[in-house]
Amino acid sequence: MVEDSESTLALEETTAMETKDRRLQDRNTCIHKKNGSKQLKKWKRKIYNKDDGGTGKYRLVSYDELPEYMKENEFLRKYYRSEWPLSHAFLSLFSWHNETINVWTHLLGFLLFFGLTLIHLRNMPQLFGFLRHLFPGSFRWKIAANVSSNPGNLLWITSPNNKLDQLTDTVTGILSGQPPPYSVAPLWPFLVFLAGSMLCLLTSSLCHLLCCHSRRLNLFLSRLDYAGIAVMIAASFFPPISYAFLCTAQWRLLYLSIISALGVLAVLSLLAPEATGGPYRAFRALLFTAMGLTGLVPAVHISVVNWSEARRRETISCEAAMAVLYLVGTGFYVSRVPERWRPGKFDLVGHSHQMFHVFVVAGAIAHYEAALLFLEWREEVGCGFSR
Repeated sequence: MVEDSESTLALEETTAMETKDRRLQDRNTCIHKKNGSKQLKKWKRKIYNKDDGGTGKYRLVSYDELPEYMKENEFLRKYYRSEWPLSHAFLSLFSWHNETINVWTHLLGFLLFFGLTLIHLRNMPQLFGFLRHLFPGSFRWKIAANVSSNPGNLLWITSPNNKLDQLTDTVTGILSGQPPPYSVAPLWPFLVFLAGSMLCLLTSSLCHLLCCHSRRLNLFLSRLDYAGIAVMIAASFFPPISYAFLCTAQWRLLYLSIISALGVLAVLSLLAPEATGGPYRAFRALLFTAMGLTGLVPAVHISVVNWSEARRRETISCEAAMAVLYLVGTGFYVSRVPERWRPGKFDLVGHSHQMFHVFVVAGAIAHYEAALLFLEWREEVGCGFSR
């Protein structure tokens, strides 16, 4: 009996230990599977695939492998970056994927307009005259001998001794519909256009470069990108309206107020998260087109008022070229041609968004030429022409 009791007790202890070992093994197996799944997922994303355009650690994936928030154009089938770290996303600027040309077209456009801005500022001594008014005695101005005799052209500021009289004369001139005294053509409308263009091109490049990082950053950069387009469109109106109606402040104020209000409304609507998805592509294109078409009224007004101006035809040609280039680019953006015709054949080069970018830069250059013509014309004629 004693032996049977001891055998039973030993069997129960063995069974208990086996049960404990089994539970511990099941727990370890569960943990191993969970960690193994994470490690496997991480390992898969770090495969270096030369044939797929890998950057060295993170591979490019197909459209079907993308998270839902990145699925915007089903006709582009491969060469996507998905949820990459910011450092790898930045370095992908120098590798091939389906956003490479999108990034570089607008990045080069930004650098072009940045260079043009520096050139204009360098050739405009009015800027230094304006800074001298803001910070008298704060700097040692060694270029005083080179400053124009009319340093106020930058912001309609001249150089009377009394700054209060200067401000009073400027405000009185605007309210009375007369040009400010001593002014010829202020530079600030031209700078507004250049700044708006640079903002649009830079935000677009950053969006296409870094939108592969995370859903949160993708949403933020997409909204910033669309808002940048609206800002660029609104800023494009400032040079022609400001210079054409320099001597009639009422029309200038009316048109600039309307386009500025439309720009603000467009930016606010585009900052809504639901407006950034692929299904809203047509809405965004319609909004941008509507903003551009609001320029028809001041364009007709300018043409009528300056009908006898010899350079009218050249200026209209530049503005017409800008409109055509923007509309053609928008057509590519909405239709998603040519990748719609042959899905997967234009993943790296030639797809619709790349064409859209090229036409946007070309349109901005055409408008730059037109704005330069307006500026040079107003510098020549002053306010003795086109009342």
